[in-house]
Amino acid sequence: MMRTTRKTLKRGALVAAAMLFMSVAAAGGFATAATTTSGETASAGPLEGLGSLVADYKTRSASKYTGDSWTPFAKALDTATEVAADASATVPEVAAAKTALMSAAAELEAADEGTFQTITNNTFWNDTSGNPIYSQGGGVFKFGDTYYWYGVHYLGAESYRANPTRKYDDQVSFRSIPVYSSKDLVNWKFENRVATRSTPIQNGATLGQAGWVGRLGVSYNENTGKYVLATQAYVGGGHGVLFLQGDSPTDTFDYAYFQTQVVNSPTTGTGDQTVFTDEDGKDYLIFSNREGRSRAFVSKFRESDSLRIEPGVEIGRNSNGREGNAMFKLDGKYYHAASDLHGWNTSVNYVMESSSVQSGYSGEYVLAGTEMDYSHVTQTGFFVTVKGTKQNTVIYAGDRWADFAWNGIGYNQWVPITRTGARPQFHSMTQWQFNATTGEWRVGPQNNYLLNPNIQADRVTVSQVRGWTNTGGSVTNVSPGANGSRFALQLGSGSAGVRQQITVPAGTYKLSTYAKTAGSISGAQLSVTDASGATRTLSIPSSSGWTRRESAEFQLAAGAATVTIRTSGGTLTVDDLALVRTSGDDPPPPTGQRYEAETAPAVCQGTIDSNHAGFSGAGFCNGTNAVGSYAQFTATAAAAGTVTLGVRFANGGSGPRAANLIVNGSTVATVSFESTGGWTTWSTKNLAASLNAGSNTIQLSPTVADGLPNIDYLNVGAA
Repeated sequence: MMRTTRKTLKRGALVAAAMLFMSVAAAGGFATAATTTSGETASAGPLEGLGSLVADYKTRSASKYTGDSWTPFAKALDTATEVAADASATVPEVAAAKTALMSAAAELEAADEGTFQTITNNTFWNDTSGNPIYSQGGGVFKFGDTYYWYGVHYLGAESYRANPTRKYDDQVSFRSIPVYSSKDLVNWKFENRVATRSTPIQNGATLGQAGWVGRLGVSYNENTGKYVLATQAYVGGGHGVLFLQGDSPTDTFDYAYFQTQVVNSPTTGTGDQTVFTDEDGKDYLIFSNREGRSRAFVSKFRESDSLRIEPGVEIGRNSNGREGNAMFKLDGKYYHAASDLHGWNTSVNYVMESSSVQSGYSGEYVLAGTEMDYSHVTQTGFFVTVKGTKQNTVIYAGDRWADFAWNGIGYNQWVPITRTGARPQFHSMTQWQFNATTGEWRVGPQNNYLLNPNIQADRVTVSQVRGWTNTGGSVTNVSPGANGSRFALQLGSGSAGVRQQITVPAGTYKLSTYAKTAGSISGAQLSVTDASGATRTLSIPSSSGWTRRESAEFQLAAGAATVTIRTSGGTLTVDDLALVRTSGDDPPPPTGQRYEAETAPAVCQGTIDSNHAGFSGAGFCNGTNAVGSYAQFTATAAAAGTVTLGVRFANGGSGPRAANLIVNGSTVATVSFESTGGWTTWSTKNLAASLNAGSNTIQLSPTVADGLPNIDYLNVGAA
């Protein structure tokens, strides 16, 4: 949702208007007040909003962007700075300066190719300060060069995070609408609560008195320079769309309007709704009718101020009803997605597609990849389209709601969607890595390749567990599961089994599960058969209580793999199943001489620590958090030439850490050590360098105040 990235025609109009405004400003031609309402002198709010944007954008550094993109941005920033300081600036002037600044910022091109950041699902997410992220039923919107994530903080989110081993019905009491910001869509900084329970709304009421607040989105209006938040609300006995607005993306928003009826919808209010912004800058409300939710609508926001929803255009109908209505655009096509209507339960995603935003939609089909684990055990939340320098990727942001919970850990489950052939494909993963600059993604090193491994997709007792095919005997899901989860998979009594077919890359893997047995157990096992026909088996002995079972490492060939669970007697109950690749993602470290960071003559400007598992030798270098606090190795080469340097490191921070590679006193490269997702997760960065015959000093010197990642060792091998 890139509100300030424009098509050529609209961008040209915006730039032309901005250039005209700049030329008038340079000539000192601003009137102190205009004769029309729109030309009134701006109040403190709009000027402060522009000022906050100016202050933020002044932190950008020209060295990080291409010259062609920096020049127009710098001009727009200079003009916006002047307007923000002009107490006589009019509302249109402030809006024009703000729009020009955000448009130029949106066009900034990074000078490098960015880094991959790790997204880990099935966990509770924290912001960059380590505090819980509470954000549901909202959306991510790009204003300028920054992504902003808005959602609702509910009471139940606190309860479920504190104890995710039970349900919390009816805890949808509204707490606030927080906003977080990010450049990479992975590391989120808390900015503000744009609305709280004390936010005034109509007739002297406050948001805390509303019976329901949720399903919201934010758009930017170029005419007013306002950021407009539209949310469902039940206020004073009426259902409708509540509008709040602010002067910056992180402002404290004020009440603007409450619209109870969208023309052409058969009911007041909306069923579920999200906000979609097209590439031409036009904003749309995507929603269903409130009662029955059988009709899907796309309605434009009023262009003059974004404070009204125009008549709805019906794009599809299903008598069973749909919820979680949302939209994304990929490779020129519009896709409307929604979930089953059954009380926030998880489901497949149903998609309709068209080449036009408000007409010509196909019939529904199931989004490929959502079938085996009900969309990674979520309901449709919203989508974020990232147009990278190398590819376009859509991020599916699924919700696990607090009310009716006990359906797995974490509220926010994000996975990539790409177009495979003629239709989009949902890629269900527990961990993946994303580069917001290039748009590329890859499977994470700790990804679990099994689908519905925690038996959470089915919210009721069933005899055919989602994602697992019965091979015989009695099969069901039972409650509770291992480690406080709601369900586990039970086979028996007697001979019974299930299987699941997946696709895996070649590599080294481990199988694991929690298991318990009852009765006279025999032949209980978990096995995987790869594309070559080879089978690896983890036998499961008798155990009356939950016990973790794990296989030794084994190799799997690339291609289809079949995972089978079976027992020949007694009752077998399993949960927390996992098939994780232990090697194969990272390039293998070069063979050759290893130099440990804790062993002289290595130098560590910091401390040698051993508090994070997984290191080699006796410890690792924990450098001082400061620019220039280096780790240095002395390596011996038999002959002069190019070698491969393998630096083993762990970066549990939220972002990459940059360092200069200095060989024999000369800087030969700048290295980015991306986040590994944890201080006990180690990775190897392979670098090329030329060494002299004999002794060489190899230094890693950080260029950022966070210092180096933890350095385990340096491996020097043949190029």
